[in-house]
Amino acid sequence: MLVLSLLLDSTVEITGLLIKLGAALAAALVVFGAAWGISKIGKTALESIARQPEAANDLRSSMIVASALIEGVSFFAIVVSLLVLFV
Repeated sequence: MLVLSLLLDSTVEITGLLIKLGAALAAALVVFGAAWGISKIGKTALESIARQPEAANDLRSSMIVASALIEGVSFFAIVVSLLVLFV
């Protein structure tokens, strides 16, 4: 009976560590994904401005709105992973 109780305790500790590891990996993936998405938006906007300079103001405002939306979603995902981590 003692061996079973020790096994269950160690299983609970390992499960808790795996949950924390998963939450940390999820937060890291969200940050990398958001950075990649915003960089793609910036690259495409700069290329478009280089091709058509008169549309710079419209492209710049669209780029800022899209980047803000990506940041909002990534912030929400990080908060969820932190809730999993600490709650």
